[in-house]
Amino acid sequence: MNARMSAVAILAWLSAAAGTHAAAPPCVAQSGAQRAVLLELYTSEGCDSCPPADRRLSQFKTRADHAGRVVPLAFHVDYWDRLGWVDRFANPQYTQRQQVMAGLARSRMVYTPQFLRNGRDWRSAGSPLDGAGAAATGLRILLELGVPTAGHLALDGGISAANAGAEAWLAVYENNLESQVRAGENSGKTLRHDYVVRRLIGPLSPDPSGRISLRRQVALDAGWKRADLGVVAFVQDKASGEILQALQRHACAG
Repeated sequence: MNARMSAVAILAWLSAAAGTHAAAPPCVAQSGAQRAVLLELYTSEGCDSCPPADRRLSQFKTRADHAGRVVPLAFHVDYWDRLGWVDRFANPQYTQRQQVMAGLARSRMVYTPQFLRNGRDWRSAGSPLDGAGAAATGLRILLELGVPTAGHLALDGGISAANAGAEAWLAVYENNLESQVRAGENSGKTLRHDYVVRRLIGPLSPDPSGRISLRRQVALDAGWKRADLGVVAFVQDKASGEILQALQRHACAG
């Protein structure tokens, strides 16, 4: 199936599947023919070397030249929490992901702040697009977000042309977050964060035809700011951890 037919097929699939979410105008994102860069930051509010990395990730909100080409996410890990400050964004699931990704990359070390570019440790001061290549991929992601309600966010869409060795993940993130840190290495500082992963869903496996459905109702916590939410869908190789494609869609206005 060529790239155009793949996109047409997944659009038709979404149209047939989206009847339950037709009450609100959809906001839809679709991946391109080239692979986007998934840039994962593993960070913690308890780590005094992490704020510059957090600020670096936040810059992608205003980098129009990177829009759609770089997909940023911040995973707050919990192994700093025992050292004086409990990071309210930390989750042991994100610590586990960092450890799993290190194992898949055959690395013995995890640290903060750590950037992963398409699943591999990345320590460059340059753009994440530098040297990343723009390899074409047969994968297509289509992601539709409903308008967030008081308790849920409706997702729809899907992934086409995924092989049996691929798995998909959904990350709900939030921007414009702020903490007044009162203990630990960052005591007395005001920390600001963007692209903070609030919920990670997966792995999602392809069916025999190579499709992965993204339809679901995601529960939202009461304190999350609906206008600052967004969703990233990404596909990775199960054996190597390499990111095969990624797509970001910010929340829609009500």
